[in-house]
Amino acid sequence: MRYLFSTGLIGALTAGYSLLRGTRETPITWRALLAWGSWGITLALAIGAAIDMRREEKGVIVDPDSPLASTQDKRLKKDAKRRDKQLKAAQKR
Repeated sequence: MRYLFSTGLIGALTAGYSLLRGTRETPITWRALLAWGSWGITLALAIGAAIDMRREEKGVIVDPDSPLASTQDKRLKKDAKRRDKQLKAAQKR
């Protein structure tokens, strides 16, 4: 539920609503098509960010081009280092 209320998604939906109100009674021009295309890209990026947040929270590997990939990579390396340390300690016993 928290992903539905992310700021990127809310921003994209409000921008789409204002774009709809602004272009409702105007003729379709190349500028209107460009605005709608831009809004579609913004909405797709917001949905992708919400999906990446959910995947990262569940521990699923996110795509390398995601902004969360670097933090997830650091966390995975830290976890691997901790596991190696625990294995070495167990082998010494």
